[in-house]
Order: sequence, then C-alpha cells, then structure tokens
Amino acid sequence: MSDYPAMQARLLADIDSAADLDALEALRVAALGKAGGVSALLKTLGGMSPEERQVEGPRIHALREAVTGAIAGRKAALEAAALEAKLAAERLDMTLPADAAPRGSVHPVSQVMDELAEIFADMGFAVATGPEIEDDWHNFTALNIPETHPARAMHDTFYFPSQMNDADTRSIPGEGRTERRAMLLRTHTSPVQIRTMMSEAPPIRIIAPGRVYRSDSDATHTPMFHQIEGLVIDRGIHMGHLKWTLETFLKAYFERDDIVLRLRPSYFPFTEPSAEVDVGYAQEKGRRIVGGHGDDEGHAWMELLGSGMVHPRVIANCGLDPAEWQGFAFGVGVDRLAMLKYGMDDLRAFFDGDLRWLAHYGFGALSQPTLSGGISA
Repeated sequence: MSDYPAMQARLLADIDSAADLDALEALRVAALGKAGGVSALLKTLGGMSPEERQVEGPRIHALREAVTGAIAGRKAALEAAALEAKLAAERLDMTLPADAAPRGSVHPVSQVMDELAEIFADMGFAVATGPEIEDDWHNFTALNIPETHPARAMHDTFYFPSQMNDADTRSIPGEGRTERRAMLLRTHTSPVQIRTMMSEAPPIRIIAPGRVYRSDSDATHTPMFHQIEGLVIDRGIHMGHLKWTLETFLKAYFERDDIVLRLRPSYFPFTEPSAEVDVGYAQEKGRRIVGGHGDDEGHAWMELLGSGMVHPRVIANCGLDPAEWQGFAFGVGVDRLAMLKYGMDDLRAFFDGDLRWLAHYGFGALSQPTLSGGISA
C-alpha cells in the first residue's frame, strides 16, 4: 500500500510553495484531476476486499480532504496577495481635473414627464402628487367605482395584507364610528385628484403624474408603469374645454399641427359622459407616426387616452356642490406616449436597466424641454 503520510507531506509542501494561481491549478489537476495521483488511489478502492477497503478508504479520503483544504487555503492567500498588489499599484491623483465627459443620461420616462409638465404649465396647470400606497376609499369608492367592479379584483390590484395598524381607519360621517380601510398600491393617479379636491378650493387645474401598479405583464404591459392624469374643476366647464385642452396638449407634445382627434362614447365610473380619445396616425417604416387624418389612405385611428366630465357623485364625495362646480378629467400612459414619440416597441425595455438601451434612447442632462426652445430638443 502507498505511503500516504509521505505523499501528503510532499503534496502539501508543493502547494505551499506554489508561486501563483496557474502553478496552483497545475498542482490541483495533478493531484485531484481525473488522472491525478489522489484520484487514482480512490479508483483502487473498487478492487479491494471489504476488509482492505475499511482500512484504506478512510486514509485515502483523509488525504484527499487534506489536499483539497490546502489548495483552497493557498488559493485564498494568493488572491488576497494579488488584490493587495493591485491596490498598491492603482493610485488615483485627486488633484487631477474631473472627467467632464457625460456618463449618464435622462431616462425617456423622466424626459417625457418634464415635457408634459412644461406643456401643461403653459396652460395654467399645477403639478400635484400623492402617496403610491393608497386606501380603497381614495382609489375606488370616492371615484364612484362600485364594490363589484372588476378593477377591485385581486388579479388586477396589489392589496396589502389585511392585518393593518389602527391608523388605517376612516371615520363614517354621521354614524360616529370608524371602519378599517383596505390598503393597496394605487392602480391610477386618480386618488391625487380626490385628495386635491378635498384639500383645495376650486377653481382647480392640475396634472397628476406618477407611478401606478396593476397585476399585468407582457410586451405592452408591466406591473408598474407611469401615468399622468389631468383635472379641471370650475364653473361652466363642458366637453368643448376638454377637447381643446387635449388638442393643444397633443399638438405641443408631438410638435405637429396636423393632430386630429376623435372622441368615442365610452364608460368610466368616475366620468359622465365619458369618451375614449383616438388620434390619427400613419404607418411609416414599421412605426406609427402620430398625425394626419384617420380613415384616409394610409392613415388610421389609434386609441390614446380616456377622458370625460367628472361624475357629479365624485364631486359630491369630495365635499363640493355638483350643481355649482363641474369639471373634466383625462388620463394617459406616460410610457405609451414615450413609445409613440421616440420609437420604442417594447415596454419591458423601459425597466430592464440595459445601459445600451439607455445610451440610445436617453437624453442629455441639459436637454431641458421648453416651449420656446423645443419640447424634445
């Protein structure tokens, strides 16, 4: 039988004296590789009698463990020494001027948000924000969405566990009691409209941009996306004001004067009457180019956003008199607007964090949108 102690001592000495990682790897292969010395000893166990295997087996396995541990230890020591040498050699002169070359970019969603804020600010709209974790009263009930509406279903809405703290309660007017609110990730930015109407006196002109969440995921849907909603509350507001606002907004955003809209009757619980807004577009080189008249040769209609007159019940839920105050509201996906204007074809790429995609579609830090200098300059 082999002299295991002598073999182990020789192998450990060679490992301890390995000058670099390449030499250590060669020793590992020579000892533990398929044709290595220790591996050859392990193969002899199959030809031994049971009595011999009981004696030799533990000795061979102990040899393998000792060699394996020595290799791991030496490898860690060599890697640490290499790192120390690298750190000692790499020095940064802090007195040198900073590299002025831009390395980052503004995400298309952030750029479009700035473009929209600039456009609506010129029309007298303020920017309003609200919490992304909402209660079902602000997200659904105040917006005239009934308890049985499909939007409240678990497969559409991200609800939080029901074991919420006592702060998540709401007083019931006139009943002297409170009820626990169901908490959720907001499914639209409409709760911002509710909070604004309850905290500010009319007239109100706001846009509410922000992140929203729905349980959906494919090439054109993601569980988190961006939305912007507009709200106007004043006396004597009608659908004509809504259409003018949308036409002015879309002409400024797409920077074209040939934007044509079509309002189709629709239904939303929080607006009455409600309208889906279509925009004329042409297909050019595989892209949808917004502009031109729908139903003409080479042109068609594309659904873009939802809108309508604020439902009197919603106005009353916010403590206002619907006989005195009227308004309109609209909502559109910011990611969708970015895709249409800048030619992206997959919504999921917005959230992948791919630096190549960001370098191609991103905007410079100084590319601030202005109506005078150009929205997409």
